[in-house]
Amino acid sequence: MNLYTAYYSSPIGLLKLQCSDKFIKTVSFCDAEGEIQNDEHKLLQACAKQFDEYFAGKRKQFTLPLNQDGTEFQTKVWDLLYKIPYGKTVSYNELAKQYGDMKAVRAVASANGKNNIAIIVPCHRVIGSDHSLVGYAGGLWRKKWLLDHEAKHHLGVQELFPPAPLKGRLSS
Repeated sequence: MNLYTAYYSSPIGLLKLQCSDKFIKTVSFCDAEGEIQNDEHKLLQACAKQFDEYFAGKRKQFTLPLNQDGTEFQTKVWDLLYKIPYGKTVSYNELAKQYGDMKAVRAVASANGKNNIAIIVPCHRVIGSDHSLVGYAGGLWRKKWLLDHEAKHHLGVQELFPPAPLKGRLSS
C-alpha cells in the first residue's frame, strides 16, 4: 500500500496528513523538523481544502473517505466518535452507553485515545462526565481551542471553557 503525506499549517499547529490511494489514513499533530515535502494527491488536496473550510467556520462535517487500522471494537468506537455533532460534546460514559456497554468506559476511552484521524474523527468532543477537559493526544489547549471554535461557529458562544483564574492573582 502506498502512503502519501502532506503537511497542513492550521491555527493550532502543523498537521500531518496521510492517505492511501483510496482513504485518508492519518491526521496528526506534529512538530516537523527539517525540510517538509508534500506529496501531490487528490485526497490530500481535498483534505486540506476541507480543513480550510473547517477552520474558517464554514464546514461542520468532513466528507472524506476514511480508513484507519484498528480492532473491530476500536472501529465501532471511532464510528460513534464520527457521529458526534459539530458543536456538541459527550462524556466517556455517554460514549460507552452508545456503544451498548456501560462497563466498557475505560476501553472506550482507550479506543478514543488511539484515534489516528484527529479533528475529522472528533475525539476532541469527548469530555469528562463532570464536563471537564480531559485527555487529548494533541494537548488540552488544542482540545479547548477546537471546542471553543466549534461553539463559536455553532452557537455564537465566545468560549465554552473560559480560562481558569490564575493562582495567586490579586483581586481589587
